[in-house]
Amino acid sequence: MTKFYLSLLCVFLHLEIKAQENYGPKITALGTAGVAIQDVWSASKNQAGIALLTKPTISAGYENRFGLKELSNKSAVFTLPLKNYTVGAIFNSYGIDAYNEIKTGISLAKAFGPKLLIGIGLNYHQLSITNYGNANTASIEVGLQYNVLPKLWLASHIANPNQSKYSDDAEQVIPAHIQFGGTYIFSDQLMITTEFEKVLDREADFKTGLEYKVVKFVALRGGISVNPFKQYAGFGVHYQKINIDFAVASHPVLGYSPQISLGYEF
Repeated sequence: MTKFYLSLLCVFLHLEIKAQENYGPKITALGTAGVAIQDVWSASKNQAGIALLTKPTISAGYENRFGLKELSNKSAVFTLPLKNYTVGAIFNSYGIDAYNEIKTGISLAKAFGPKLLIGIGLNYHQLSITNYGNANTASIEVGLQYNVLPKLWLASHIANPNQSKYSDDAEQVIPAHIQFGGTYIFSDQLMITTEFEKVLDREADFKTGLEYKVVKFVALRGGISVNPFKQYAGFGVHYQKINIDFAVASHPVLGYSPQISLGYEF
């Protein structure tokens, strides 16, 4: 019976808050306002954001959603610069045996000069529900970032514009959404980022986040989103080639979701 109720909760989360999306603790701590961020986890958020990465980087994360290990979200990202391009790969697994979503993807990003970055991603989705079997589908994502001013980046991203779904009879669809946003870098210590997101058939959401570096290798982060109103906080440690990031998200009804990631730059 416990698994049954957890399955229903997983379905609720999938329909209401895009359960299988995980952008890593850094972007999460910024209110998930990461469309104009450049980071290894941009391979999942906005593929254009990996175009300027110069080192192969891998990061793996774990989220304990709402304090329930049965609703854990396990994810990993990898980026590899190749001449004038950067290749990215993502993996995300969410749910329990009775209800499980898996998303894998590969992306390609390129910098067209120092100001314009463009990326595209191809994803494979698999949904498994006990007594109903498995279903799968594919989706695409396209994003860009543009450096309009020395300290200001603007960006846009669209995911699943063709509204892929698992089958003609399935109600579960891959959320189609579009995002616009910007990041302003005040200094080496202070950055603010914002994002507007519109998911098809849902109200738009506004998100914003702030990062402050206490010292060169330690950053404090916080953010909010307004629809629904959620609060986020976290920190990051970037010491030599190792990255450790932590975040916690607060849902007004379901509670807290902590997550952590460990990354390495080769």
